[in-house]
Amino acid sequence: MNAPTAAPEREVRLDIEGMTCASCAGRVEKALAAVPGVREASVNLATERASVRATGRDRLESDLVAAVTGAGYRATVPADAATPIASDTGAPAAGGAVASPTARKSRELRHLLIAIALSAPLLLPMLLMPFGVDWMLPGWVQFALATPVQFWLGARFYRGGWSALKAGTGNMDLLVALGTSAGYGLSLFHLLSGSGHLYFEASAVVITLVLLGKWLEARAKRQTTEAIRALQALRPATARVVRDGIERELPLAEVVVGDQVAVRPGERFPVDAVVVEGRSHADESLITGESLPVAKEPGDAVTGGALNAEGRLLLRTTAVGAETALARIIRLVEDAQAKKAPIQRLVDRVSAVFVPVVVAIALLTLLGWGFIGGDWNDAILHAVAVLVIACPCALGLATPTAIMAGTGVAARAGILIKDAEVLETARAVDVVAFDKTGTLTEGRPTLARYVAVDGDDAALLRLAAALQAGSEHPLAAAVREAATGMALPSSSDTRAVAGRGVVGDVEGTQLLLGSTRWMEQEGALASAPALRAESDALAARGHSVSWLAERTGDSVQVLGLLAFRDAPRAEAKAAIATLHRLGIRTAMISGDNRGAAQAVADALGIDDVRAEVLPADKVDAVQALKAHGRVAMVGDGINDAPALSAADIGIAMGSGSDVAMHAAGITLMRPDPRLVADAIAISRRTSGKIRQNLFWAFVYNVVGLPLAAAGLLNPVVAGAAMALSSVSVVANTLLLRRWTPRASEEN
Repeated sequence: MNAPTAAPEREVRLDIEGMTCASCAGRVEKALAAVPGVREASVNLATERASVRATGRDRLESDLVAAVTGAGYRATVPADAATPIASDTGAPAAGGAVASPTARKSRELRHLLIAIALSAPLLLPMLLMPFGVDWMLPGWVQFALATPVQFWLGARFYRGGWSALKAGTGNMDLLVALGTSAGYGLSLFHLLSGSGHLYFEASAVVITLVLLGKWLEARAKRQTTEAIRALQALRPATARVVRDGIERELPLAEVVVGDQVAVRPGERFPVDAVVVEGRSHADESLITGESLPVAKEPGDAVTGGALNAEGRLLLRTTAVGAETALARIIRLVEDAQAKKAPIQRLVDRVSAVFVPVVVAIALLTLLGWGFIGGDWNDAILHAVAVLVIACPCALGLATPTAIMAGTGVAARAGILIKDAEVLETARAVDVVAFDKTGTLTEGRPTLARYVAVDGDDAALLRLAAALQAGSEHPLAAAVREAATGMALPSSSDTRAVAGRGVVGDVEGTQLLLGSTRWMEQEGALASAPALRAESDALAARGHSVSWLAERTGDSVQVLGLLAFRDAPRAEAKAAIATLHRLGIRTAMISGDNRGAAQAVADALGIDDVRAEVLPADKVDAVQALKAHGRVAMVGDGINDAPALSAADIGIAMGSGSDVAMHAAGITLMRPDPRLVADAIAISRRTSGKIRQNLFWAFVYNVVGLPLAAAGLLNPVVAGAAMALSSVSVVANTLLLRRWTPRASEEN
């Protein structure tokens, strides 16, 4: 009997409602991780979304939703991630329906305005006291105003706090509920007994300030996701599909690969496609970060979401839905925003013990002021201030909001960062190693010179072009272009020799075309000393030299040489200079001869050259560079996939392919080497913001807790400081949106 096959692993995303702080996110994460089959669970407080990796099985989604519900929160599977879960009876998914973002925003604003209206009359007498106005509302009026704020508008804190207690933990809701209930209860006791001061304004205003802080925080968080929303908005809802000669407008879901789609001037391309008819320009700035329009003509590929400029185009669809480049970009950015940075794990550990420690400090404050000072009224107020100012909202928002903003602004510049760990590693890169061809150079070499041993240069070119008639290699294309118009003989049994060249039969003779190293191994160069001297001179001037030879029996005789020139990219020198300004060492790894590689390196100012490196040896070259520190490898993401994986950070340049995105930690959406420095710069900027945010989040607590325990802060001021801490952290994060890539500035 065959052994049962293991269930495939898959990723499930959930929208979570009801989280208020880092402790909440930690509890949801713990509940999800306890579900059978779950390998990894990550909860992002800023996006209010959970990402779960688990073995696929029946009812997985419903079990995950039930786990979140059991932890005291509400969850649904988003419409773009999976089919909504319903119970066996057809009832809504476990945990209840999560309100739409628009409905939630409207409800939160409405509750905030009501809270302000009810709290303002309670706060007004306190504001007038410094001006000598001694006026106070009657006690029962204060009670009537404060009660709906405490138990209606503040009900969310009781629900969240109760859920935390049932789970044996604490959270922000518990702190607010305990603190405001103590102030409200003390005031009610004094009102009923007819003795003592009333503190209804403290409990009501604290709840109002917390609601204000959460509303401001939500507004700021929405701005951090502006980049991803801008990408999502690029997708048109319909497409003009031409079938049987008839053009009709269809929903995008009905378009299939192979359909012909018409796009008029000013419209966005609805699908990934190839141009069949027409000429135009495409504005791809929001997808690739390329500021200039790109010419499009028959045979050129277009990307869904790009803007068609002046001409009507007829396209043949190559990808739709989740397989389009835009969908993959959005998915990659969302994944990066959902993953945790390594530093966040430290924050999670701190948050897990933070609330119990704060409750203990509040209890000690209460007992200390009560027994030592003898004034239990003041003792309760000081304990309330401790509970209120210590809410760990800012702590939970410090890292995810910065990652969201950083990866979002990077995506707008055409830089796709795989996850938060890559973001942290990239900031500490010491060496950037470039593959030469197509990365630092144009990748479109031209045949600059060809010399035959017997003087018949045309015959040499004709044989070389015939040998490479079916090759896709850039050098082969250069040879064929140079031989345009020539009548070429047929070739057979043509095959590539990895890292060396190509061999095949032309007109009954076996020909070899390849590198100097290969010809030396075959012993062919001894037959052409004059050409060897010319080869050395050409290599010294930056040319790549290939040799055409014929095999006769056991010997190989050189027929001639072909010299290629691949010009450095116009942006490459500026890219290297920017990396040097960032304090980063640069290297180049190339399969070319040392002379050609060194010539490019000298022209660009590269520090370290590794030439004549076979594809299989690139990994060893990357490992050797690690002696100088952390290494980022820049390549095309396909041929260089092993080297990209071997480096601390792999950067795939100018490719949106799946191979590039999987092999590399960072994918650059256009072939501009300046984006490498930009990727490192935004990583450093984002990591800096994370540390600034954590500093501010801790400072509010480190300074505020002792002041509150010492009786130097009243609950209202403590509530304002707590709200301000979250808002200041997110506002600091939003400064990332002002970052501009140097590649855009210099265009």
